[in-house]
Amino acid sequence: MLKKVMGNDKLLVFLLMLPGILHFLIFKYVPLAGNVIAFQDYSMFRGIWNSNWVGLKHFVTIFTYEEFFQVLRNTVMFSFMSILFGFPAPLILALLLNEVTKMWFKRSIQTLLYLPHFLSWVIVGGIFINLLSIDGVFNSILSALGLERIDFLTRSDYFRGIIVSIGIWKGIGWGTIIYLAALAGINPNLYEAAVVDGAGRWKQMWHITLPSLMPTIVVLFLLQIGMVLESNVEQILIFLNPLVRDVGEVVDTYVYRVGLLNAQFSYTTAIGLFQSIIGLVLVMSLNALSKKTSGESIY
Repeated sequence: MLKKVMGNDKLLVFLLMLPGILHFLIFKYVPLAGNVIAFQDYSMFRGIWNSNWVGLKHFVTIFTYEEFFQVLRNTVMFSFMSILFGFPAPLILALLLNEVTKMWFKRSIQTLLYLPHFLSWVIVGGIFINLLSIDGVFNSILSALGLERIDFLTRSDYFRGIIVSIGIWKGIGWGTIIYLAALAGINPNLYEAAVVDGAGRWKQMWHITLPSLMPTIVVLFLLQIGMVLESNVEQILIFLNPLVRDVGEVVDTYVYRVGLLNAQFSYTTAIGLFQSIIGLVLVMSLNALSKKTSGESIY
């Protein structure tokens, strides 16, 4: 009887897992077979089986096409700025919120910070396009201060900073949740022992909080490094315009423009495969380095 009950429990667990398994099989693993067109001159009328094989032709094109290197530089610059300014932001915010003792105030701040994550980029884009327009709120403030109005979204020198800042504003609350959950798992006895030893809040943070958060920090950092050649295509597409294309065009928007609009499917599939390989190499390399130096890794 016990074996029968346990068998039924295993079946129920499997049924609960089944939708997730099917999702990954159908939408993640099966489409991987489509990468074969990176080695073909793919034609939608001939199909995969009848398209001509061209070997590494499209990969050679990637490394000989000057426009792609400009796009690649833009992508790396966006990723570098996002990591430099965006990665520590939720960690710092979580540490600050962790020091708040008034729970009603802490929860109110958390709610306000989480809300932008649940807004679509279309809504966020509309809000900031209006705020940053030549007749928007920011320019009205500049004008009231006697300063010249600036069309922020058509200026190449402002565009990257604006995109990265908006991305941080939208995602900082969600990132903070992860760190707050990790903070909640730290043994309070460690802090009590530190207080007995005379450690203040600053030393407690450096010697207890940050070391305890290190596994979470390493995992999130490696995941972000793995997406160094990927950008939020929805965000960039909403704010991108011809006047800032020289600094705003990234790999994903380039793939959208060349692959879908110009129907160069094989070439852009080769770019996507190149992105994936670089991301995999970066994650594995930095994971091995992290494991060797600090003992922390994702596997």
